[in-house]
Amino acid sequence: MRLFLLPLPPDCIVLNHKCLWGDDRVGIGLALGSGGAKGFAHVGVIKALEEAGITIDYISGSSMGALIAAFYATGMRTVFMEQLATTLRWRHWVDFTVPKMGMVNGEKVKQMVHMLTKGQNIEQAKIPLAIVATDLLSRQRVVFTHGNIAEAVRASIAIPGVFVPVFTENAVLVDGGVLDRVPIEAVRNLGASKVIAVDVSVNSQTTLPQSMIDVFFQSLDIMQEQVYQSVRSAADIAITPQLTSIGISQFSKAALAIDIGYQSAKAQMEEVLRELEKDNHCETYDGAS
Repeated sequence: MRLFLLPLPPDCIVLNHKCLWGDDRVGIGLALGSGGAKGFAHVGVIKALEEAGITIDYISGSSMGALIAAFYATGMRTVFMEQLATTLRWRHWVDFTVPKMGMVNGEKVKQMVHMLTKGQNIEQAKIPLAIVATDLLSRQRVVFTHGNIAEAVRASIAIPGVFVPVFTENAVLVDGGVLDRVPIEAVRNLGASKVIAVDVSVNSQTTLPQSMIDVFFQSLDIMQEQVYQSVRSAADIAITPQLTSIGISQFSKAALAIDIGYQSAKAQMEEVLRELEKDNHCETYDGAS
């Protein structure tokens, strides 16, 4: 029997914020934002949500968020994600090319994602999944809800100037974070009634850029911030880990990012639970009679 926060049927038993009950339930969506190495914080957030008994029914992601979303949607456990994040080295997934439209060809990372997601298509994922990219030709976001997971993730992580864009018959696809930093609408459209948005790009202070990737993303964040303020209100809950100590290209700090994400989600968990319970008529039970 599964544990989750949903409407209270007559035979529901409430235990420490968790409802044990039947098949009908309100869907909870998780939207994971872009942010390079900061995106490892998503793993910590998911870990904290799992510990609280919160079941994720729909998931979406942009850029690094798309990578984590794809792994989670296809059944990868957070403990394995942590191991992968802390042991993976640049040589495992970066294939440099002669710079023309990007420094990294991207074939290596696509092959890695293909292997880790067992070559599945998006519609085969255990959790309904949406992956967001940006089309340079139409100047519109592209939301993948069908097709090969590895190919969709490869498009979503194509940081302009770093990764070679993904060319299709009618589009030139780059990083999803260019137009949709945290894909709230995408997960809502999958069917989620409650949306938890995780934005790893919110910083209380500006950090000194350490690389070309940092310069690009920090510039993009500044351009997006005012627009995203209005979009953020579309989420029911926003978790915003403070990752000022981690540069966007500092993948060696994966363990720290995961821990910050975990601690941030834990600190907001009472708020998260209250919001999820608000319209579901669940009550908490601490074991006292």
